[in-house]
Amino acid sequence: MTNNMRGYMQLHPFHLVGPSPWPMYTSFSLMNLALSLGLTAHGYMPNTNFMFVSMMTVLYSMTLWFKDMMAESTYLGEHTKAVKKGLTQGFFLFVMSEMMMFASLFWGYLHSALNPTMEMGMSWPPAGMEAMAADELPLLNTMMLLASGVTMTMGHHALINANRKATLLGFFYSTTLMFMFVVLQGLEYTFAPFTIADGVYGSTFYSLTGLHGIHMMMLVIMLAVCTWRIYNYDFTNSSHVFAEATMTYLHVLDVLWLFIYIMVYWWGS
Repeated sequence: MTNNMRGYMQLHPFHLVGPSPWPMYTSFSLMNLALSLGLTAHGYMPNTNFMFVSMMTVLYSMTLWFKDMMAESTYLGEHTKAVKKGLTQGFFLFVMSEMMMFASLFWGYLHSALNPTMEMGMSWPPAGMEAMAADELPLLNTMMLLASGVTMTMGHHALINANRKATLLGFFYSTTLMFMFVVLQGLEYTFAPFTIADGVYGSTFYSLTGLHGIHMMMLVIMLAVCTWRIYNYDFTNSSHVFAEATMTYLHVLDVLWLFIYIMVYWWGS
């Protein structure tokens, strides 16, 4: 049903979604992922294969659900101004919940860092623990994130001005920088002098940087999808809700990383 026909057939501008299996499928996939993570973390699973299969199941269900949403938006014309406004507000609420989650982790880190106990040698990092150097890989990652913010802003302005070539370049550069960030953070973990099991310092360090790393992996996927959709002429200068959500997500994660770098790597070491 096109937008012109909608005015004759319904008295509201909202999209009433038809029966879909993806909400239930995604719910069971997320429950399976949570159970696999918990059982693997407590040693009830012999390896991490179940956890990775659960992750693939979640990604698979999300891919099919978003594919339907892209079809409704791009080819069926179901995303009216009211629908776009609802999607934008929902994403902002999601971002706020993410910020609250990171705030709780910052609180946990500062709770131990500002008042180290006798068991930690009255010092932070705890006595005998070698901290990560702030002027090596973390600094390079920070520079790449700041550069990605510049390229993303360039792509955003080009999209608004209907400059397809510059938009493609901006999103491609941002995707590449984010992918390099994830690879280098994995390299950093490989050569780290401590693990997540090394006391409160290891657990808070990996909880903050690891959770941010998981979000960066999600962002790489979102940027890659945006780049592909720009290449396929799916976005216009006045209709690009998914691109705006991706850009907002990138800038939020950039700001969160600056706090992580200053607090965990620079001040915390």
